[in-house]
Amino acid sequence: MCHTRIALLPLMLLTGLFLGSCRQSNPQKDQAPSTAEAVDSVPALSAPKRDSFGLDYVMGKFEPASHPDFTPIDAAYADRNGLYMRKDAYQAFLRMHEAAKAAGHSLVIRSAARNFDYQKGIWERKWTGDRRLSSGENAAEAFPDAKSRALAILKYSSMPGTSRHHWGTDIDLNAFNNDYFEKGEGAELYQWLAAHAAEFGFCQPYTPKGDERPYGYNEEKWHWSYLPVARPLTQLAKEALRDSMISGFKGAEAAPGIQVVSRYVLGINQDCLYER
Repeated sequence: MCHTRIALLPLMLLTGLFLGSCRQSNPQKDQAPSTAEAVDSVPALSAPKRDSFGLDYVMGKFEPASHPDFTPIDAAYADRNGLYMRKDAYQAFLRMHEAAKAAGHSLVIRSAARNFDYQKGIWERKWTGDRRLSSGENAAEAFPDAKSRALAILKYSSMPGTSRHHWGTDIDLNAFNNDYFEKGEGAELYQWLAAHAAEFGFCQPYTPKGDERPYGYNEEKWHWSYLPVARPLTQLAKEALRDSMISGFKGAEAAPGIQVVSRYVLGINQDCLYER
């Protein structure tokens, strides 16, 4: 029996080499996973049941610093202290950060969770003209009509109660302008994110507007969303959030005429949209 086993070894080794070669040459194995496949591969603990959320959560009416599902972001990964994310989204970001670092890229979180009150501060400073728009305009002077002023602010900023940043799933990375991501190291970083972010559950919700995304905010190459949590929240917003609920800040009366839920909350990249 010992001699038989020794004689079979060369044949077994050759068979293993042949099968390994076949597996390596399979083109299906070499293809990058789709966004949906990549998100589904994220551990199940990163996808809480939708029943655990309510409209107050969707609308950011809570304090991230005291919410049990949130954690502070270490200053090593952000441009300042005091930023928060959901724990599951943060763990996914840390994995993505290490992969990016290994590829020669640095990911820096510039903005993360923003609750209703925080977003209200951003919105109202732009509404009153205390903070100028990205175009340099004073919205209060340039747009006396409420709807026109709201639409001007909505190019890049959300109405309180409608922002994905309320959820703790969304982050702004490295820079707040598309130009940074269109040349040099910024372009290389964006190309890496476009190719690999889905492997960690992240998706860019605000891609260029066109036939597939005719409404919503302008393109934001810096904004990335953690889909295992954001996708069920988007679905909940689709089913339960109404324009009439958007209130409690200056200019809120413009929300119904703008159709802010259907055109802005749901006006995102189809790859990031609610599960179909």
